Amino acid sequence: MIPVDSLSTPWILGAVLAALMGVLVWRAVTKDRREYQRFTRQHSTRLRQAMYRKWLVESMGWFGGSALVVFVLVWGFVPRMLAQVETWPPMEWFRSVLAGSALVSGLVVGGAIGLVVGMIALVFFGRNATEVPTIGDIHALLPRNRAELKFGWLLSINAGIVEELLFRLALPALIFGVFGNALLAISVSLVVFGLLHAYQGVGGVIGSFVIGVVLMAVFLATGNILWPILLHAVFDLRSLVLIPVVVYQVHLPEEERRVKAEVSEDSVNSLPE
Repeated sequence: MIPVDSLSTPWILGAVLAALMGVLVWRAVTKDRREYQRFTRQHSTRLRQAMYRKWLVESMGWFGGSALVVFVLVWGFVPRMLAQVETWPPMEWFRSVLAGSALVSGLVVGGAIGLVVGMIALVFFGRNATEVPTIGDIHALLPRNRAELKFGWLLSINAGIVEELLFRLALPALIFGVFGNALLAISVSLVVFGLLHAYQGVGGVIGSFVIGVVLMAVFLATGNILWPILLHAVFDLRSLVLIPVVVYQVHLPEEERRVKAEVSEDSVNSLPE
């Protein structure tokens, strides 16, 4: 860990931040967008699995590795950042209202869980629809068969862990270590998280930013990164596992899905006019 009170610390962390931001911007603007566009044109399950596998390994190595390295450097700044957050008037009011009560964590976490449960419920209500609305253009990402479904599980759980460690913990602490301003650190990390989903279109950027705000609020209110990790993983599982299974029934063998589709079509055609 770099000494938190050393005069050279902000400069060292500034260099680390510049390098990290440079790579993140490059990924968002060029690499992710180019790879996703190529992925949308893939029809072969084998090629799609190869890209899923590549993204999984890169995410674990790049996001997870970056989070680990950065956190080792700046973990001493995390308590200071959270202490500064506690001085914000809205947070002081929030704490005073619920001082000494377990409701502090319960209300925030419960609200976030309620949001996720509501989104999951929409999947079941819309299971007979031909297409379920998603946040951003991610339909090409959805697994199409049983062979691809396992990657939906793996990508969702991995994203919940590595993205929360990087964007809710390591990156804000790094920015705070450079500038000493918790509001700036949190705001910039949320914007970066949203922009990293630019390959999903404007809806993906805005939706990811809003979700990031919710997850950050959960982290700041509870002081426990495990809750955002869990909620993030559940939300991604809703998109990459629940929708494909409930709506498109990708867990079924191809022949069984084809028969069900034919039966459903025959039932519609047999309805009286």
